[in-house]
Amino acid sequence: MFRHLLCIPIVLAAGLAFGQTPGRATATLKNAQGADVGTATITPAQGGGVSISATLTKLPPGTHAFHIHTTGTCTAPDFTSAGGHFNPGAKQHGTENPNGHHAGDLPNFSVTDANVAVHVSYTVPDVTLDDSPNSLFHTGGTALVVHGAADDNKTDPAGNAGPRIACGVIEKAKS
Repeated sequence: MFRHLLCIPIVLAAGLAFGQTPGRATATLKNAQGADVGTATITPAQGGGVSISATLTKLPPGTHAFHIHTTGTCTAPDFTSAGGHFNPGAKQHGTENPNGHHAGDLPNFSVTDANVAVHVSYTVPDVTLDDSPNSLFHTGGTALVVHGAADDNKTDPAGNAGPRIACGVIEKAKS
């Protein structure tokens, strides 16, 4: 059942291997016990940036923050190995911040029933899949992280979003 759809703009460039723009990236999100709780597909967005489409399951009911984090490592149980929010522009946290926000700041999503899949879709204008400084494929990689609470969209550095409850490394999709 489709529960939630959100959109925000984003910028996407091109040119990883052999100068080609990658067609897409994927991430499999796991919880602290190592169980699969979601999948995400990341593709170039029309007009620039990337589109993230994810299906998430088995998450506790409530509102959750969803962010792109700066390191492509997801070590359970706390996923702090994923580092902070992806922030190549050296901005402050929060989409409500007048000084700009982290490139990895995404909208919250809601779970009403842990047994029902939640679908989210975001357009992210400030990241790419190319070899630019805003690339999700920078040295060290990136990860998608679900937090246990809502992001307040203003408190630096992480929006009081609570513990990290799921994580997935963003990887080039296999052909």
